[in-house]
Amino acid sequence: MTSRETGRTPRQVFGAMLRYYRERAGLSRTDLARQISKSVSLIQAIELGQRAATADVTEDLERVLPADGALTRLRDEIGDGLGYQTYPSWFQEWLVSEREAKKLRWFEPMLVPGLLQTEDYARAIFRARFGMTSEEIDEQVAGLKRHEILAREQPPALWVIVDEAVLRRPVGGRCVMREQVNRLIDAAQRPHVSIQAISSAVGAHRGLSAGAFIIADFEDAPAVAYQDTACQGQFVDRREDVETLTDCWDTLVREALPWAASQALLEEVAKSWTSAT
Repeated sequence: MTSRETGRTPRQVFGAMLRYYRERAGLSRTDLARQISKSVSLIQAIELGQRAATADVTEDLERVLPADGALTRLRDEIGDGLGYQTYPSWFQEWLVSEREAKKLRWFEPMLVPGLLQTEDYARAIFRARFGMTSEEIDEQVAGLKRHEILAREQPPALWVIVDEAVLRRPVGGRCVMREQVNRLIDAAQRPHVSIQAISSAVGAHRGLSAGAFIIADFEDAPAVAYQDTACQGQFVDRREDVETLTDCWDTLVREALPWAASQALLEEVAKSWTSAT
């Protein structure tokens, strides 16, 4: 699998262009930030290629700078390449694997899997992160474009197992959870998506200590995996480690409710969020 880390990234190219037009206009970063009502740290991050400029920010920049549409055209030309860099560098290799996988096996004990999150649910998660600005939250929510792999003509098979607590935790409130659980119900009807739940009646199970993980299976390459940690995610490709996660997955499959019972639980939870006061 190829890396996109060689040379300048799309964000760095865009950032260099922004700096060129800012300096051409005789503006400091502080001047530019003031004129478009954004933070100086955002302007700096975009110029250094650390942050992606959203469509709205690009429009604001065009209004102030003598770029004559060049920034907008560059952003449109880069397209997904600019959005790709929305994610931190340690997540890049996993994104490539996710897009090329034949099947994804995903366990989550705490949250709805990212590929199935609604925008409001995702926003509620990001708002809980200390110190995140509204601009940073908007950029992170833009990462929901990952959903698009499930709408491809030949999408990967997605097999999800979640702990029942994921469905019961009021992330964002009742309305957000009602929409989110209904999204899971709709997704489970797709022929390439399977969603199962581990009932809270099971009590302790192996997944509680293992934490969230995803296994990507390919037609002609060894499986790889991804695990979340408190600081950053971990791309897993060592055969012994992938086998350990696969063994954990097989255990969780045995603990999970069968497909039909899982759908019944989803329907029950959806109704509870609808009727809750």
